[in-house]
Amino acid sequence: MNILFIGGTGNISAPCVRAARARGHRVTLLTRGARSLSDYGIEGVECLHADIQDESAAATALADRRFDVVANFIAFTPEDIARDIRLFEGNCGQYIFISSASAYQKPLANPVITESTPLRNPFWKYSRDKIACEEACNRAHRDSGFPVTIVRPSLTYDTVIPVAIGSWTDFTFVDRIRRGHPALVHGDGTNLWTITHAEDFAKGFVGLFGNQRALGSAFHITSDEVLTWNQLYDAVGIAAGVGPVPKVHVPSDFIIRMEPSQEGNLWGDKAVSCIFDNRKIKEAVPGFQATIPFQEGIRRTIAWFDANPERRVIKDDTNRMMDRIIDAYNGLYDTL
Repeated sequence: MNILFIGGTGNISAPCVRAARARGHRVTLLTRGARSLSDYGIEGVECLHADIQDESAAATALADRRFDVVANFIAFTPEDIARDIRLFEGNCGQYIFISSASAYQKPLANPVITESTPLRNPFWKYSRDKIACEEACNRAHRDSGFPVTIVRPSLTYDTVIPVAIGSWTDFTFVDRIRRGHPALVHGDGTNLWTITHAEDFAKGFVGLFGNQRALGSAFHITSDEVLTWNQLYDAVGIAAGVGPVPKVHVPSDFIIRMEPSQEGNLWGDKAVSCIFDNRKIKEAVPGFQATIPFQEGIRRTIAWFDANPERRVIKDDTNRMMDRIIDAYNGLYDTL
């Protein structure tokens, strides 16, 4: 099949590009060209250079080409969806919108999430915007038959450090624990979380390409491995060579009071136990199974960062934020 990735060098999208190529698909990337493909193990693809946010430039780069599948990893608002419909309606056999599992209702009525779990997140604008994007996709499918498939990743990692607080694309958290400083952990660290390696996600994702059962439907794609946050942090510490991580457990409410920007990240996502029922993706993609346990996957991730000093970016503001919250909480605790 002829596949277009909008993006393609991100934490999730790069493994999907590699998986698509391994399946023998012809892959084109619409990209600004800001990242080196070799850094992400991508080869054998065609690149069209344009910023998707510049609709005229994107239309010129695409030149009315038709694709069997268009997968957009960088659509975040309904306006992005409206633009993509203008660009691709009649020019693709399937349009895949990458939404987010954080769109599922918070707090959850049932900790086991299926695709029919309601979408509602009053705590995180990012999630509400993804919900609005889904609504725009579904409306286009109903009104004109736009061939949409919605995919909802949960916390998915490959070239990011997937802790709740302390890092993402940067190396701050690993550097911090290697220097003997404690992790800031929300709550008591015992709420349950599902984490997925991007190479496992890619197996299910690529399996949806051209899949007639996927048109007009939504899927989450996650691992079946469920861990506590304490276990996740310790796995990062072991992979980083420091062993189980010293932790300071701080109530989420206190963290958000000290750092309001964490409201969406915690109340809207990681402070809620999330377990995913993956029967729908397994039925649509027979044989799909996540096989990379977190302990193995996070070793690969840290090795990727360690392989290139330029990747090991340290954010001093993040360290100061964590220390400020820990010091304030310990000070309050000491007065009791």
